[in-house]
Amino acid sequence: EAGGKKGSYSWGKVGLESEVAKLLASSDPLVQIQPDRPYAELWMGAHPRGDAIIRDNRIPQKTLGQWIADNPACLGAKVKDAFQGRLPFLFKVLSVNTALSIQAHPNKELAVKLHAQFPEHYPDANHKPEMAIALTPFEGLCGFRPVEEIVSFLQSKDGEGGRSRGRTPGAAFPPCGGFMMGMVAVLPWDGGVDTSGSNGDLLLRLHSQYPGDIGCFTIYFLNLVKLEPGEAMFLGANEPHAYLHGDCVECMACSDNTVRAGLTPKFIDVLTLCEMLNYTPAPSSSKIFPAAQSQLDPSVYLYDPPVPDFAIMRIEIPPSIKLYLVSAMDSASILLVIQGTAVGTSTAAASEMTLRRGSVLFISANESISLHLSSPDGMLLFRACCLL
Repeated sequence: EAGGKKGSYSWGKVGLESEVAKLLASSDPLVQIQPDRPYAELWMGAHPRGDAIIRDNRIPQKTLGQWIADNPACLGAKVKDAFQGRLPFLFKVLSVNTALSIQAHPNKELAVKLHAQFPEHYPDANHKPEMAIALTPFEGLCGFRPVEEIVSFLQSKDGEGGRSRGRTPGAAFPPCGGFMMGMVAVLPWDGGVDTSGSNGDLLLRLHSQYPGDIGCFTIYFLNLVKLEPGEAMFLGANEPHAYLHGDCVECMACSDNTVRAGLTPKFIDVLTLCEMLNYTPAPSSSKIFPAAQSQLDPSVYLYDPPVPDFAIMRIEIPPSIKLYLVSAMDSASILLVIQGTAVGTSTAAASEMTLRRGSVLFISANESISLHLSSPDGMLLFRACCLL
């Protein structure tokens, strides 16, 4: 069993509104959740900046990264060879209250170049594809909208709503061109009018979180994607995106390379950003990544993105099943319990493991775990792995 790194960044949901906080509180009764503190991230993996702590004190290694380095066969033969003896993915839970920066991640070729030229901004030579799966209703921006949608937004400033009433925050956006200012001007700032067609409420929300940030206007160029629990979006190389609100599990390749575009006080590399972005327009519906139900096990839904580094399984065990086998695979995996309780046994573990909401297990390649369910409502698990 492993304990992940906790992140209390200011963008996180506060107290027990946060799924991260709820998982921490459920998994460890000694954890005290502060009602006014943000609980933003839970990291599960062997990333150098957040190496998971091993909770079994019979194991001499203290962190997952140390244990994998001493026992590389646990990764599985193919994974060990393909990724130089390292766990190729990082698994997370995110609880987002205020928007994260609009960003994109370079492909491998560009990452090597950027790391060599600007190591202070790009700390490694790896790509960083990501996938987010909603745990609660989740909002994000992803990819460029269809051209006709962008044109419609740009033209609407001259339409009926163009005569703004009262003060606008337009003065807060001095770097923006006149047409940008017009988009602010279409909003009625004294309330009482439906602005949903112009994304007005979202613009006001982002402006309140990042006053004067030009990134507020990206909502008119990028798709607004709304995910229901269990729905996912995949963020490939060069895809502009931002997480706006909600809770999700996230999996990514092990990298810290981020090219920011807005909604941030951090460094924005404009030249790299403009050169690298994927500008292909597509509707928001195309950004929802489908899960495929397993033909071998109907409890398993697989999210298998077009990258070798990771895949995610959503495992929904119905209440009627009281004994469930988490099957062996030729890859190390990390198992996260979202709902339900069980006692786990495996040939690798010397003793039984009690699994509850928030429990995190590292499963070595070719090991299986038997779950003896004790909850009346079944279980919901997520399993990150590498399918080569």
